[in-house]
Amino acid sequence: MIVTSACVLFILFVATLIRSAFGFGEALVAVPLLAFFIPLEVAAPLAVLVSITVAAIVVVQDWNKIHLQSTGWLVFSTLFGIPLGLLLLMNSHQRLVKGALAVIIMAFAAYALFDQNVFGKEASGRAPLELKEDHRGWLLVCGFLAGVLGGAYGMNGPPLVVYGAMRRWSAPHFRATLQGYFLPASIIGMVGYWLAGLWTHAVTHYYVLSLPVTLLGVFLGRAINHRLHGDAFVKYLYVGLGGIGVLLLVRATGLL
Repeated sequence: MIVTSACVLFILFVATLIRSAFGFGEALVAVPLLAFFIPLEVAAPLAVLVSITVAAIVVVQDWNKIHLQSTGWLVFSTLFGIPLGLLLLMNSHQRLVKGALAVIIMAFAAYALFDQNVFGKEASGRAPLELKEDHRGWLLVCGFLAGVLGGAYGMNGPPLVVYGAMRRWSAPHFRATLQGYFLPASIIGMVGYWLAGLWTHAVTHYYVLSLPVTLLGVFLGRAINHRLHGDAFVKYLYVGLGGIGVLLLVRATGLL
């Protein structure tokens, strides 16, 4: 039990550090690794509880950096994507769907990195895709796709990363705005787990145990986040997005 608890705490610390530093990306790190040590029906709600905690702390810390209008439209359109995501979740060809999604995510990340000046040079002579102000259409599309991916795979992040990168949000604004989105989305998800009877004593036990490392991860991640600037931050976002695609492809092949 001591070894299991230590492994769980270490995984949650790393996942929280990633989430706090970049605003996303912990979902595909936490749940698959936690499932090696605790049952999946404990790992999934535990990860969501930690997500709520991280989002709540960041919102309190940096509420003035949240793009409230963007967050509102993203959350609104997410609600319409969740039912489609649940339908995908019940699809009998799970590996095929996950594999196709992974390839799309990796292809887009590669396109963004090598074709849109992310490395500071023009690869194709075209200006990078950039939104000077909020675009209602992009907000609705990205929010809807986030709902689909969240409902199907618990990974809302990729469409949000795309929108935030196009808007060229600074690292602190990106981190805060995404937590403004994840807080209500995660609460809704946790209500679902509670109604399904999955918020058990074991989930609460590991959550309480993880609070010190969660808090440490949040504050260390914030320090890292505030050191990231400009094009370098956009590069890291798309590298992270590509990493999510790789992990999803690995899961689709059954290797993880």
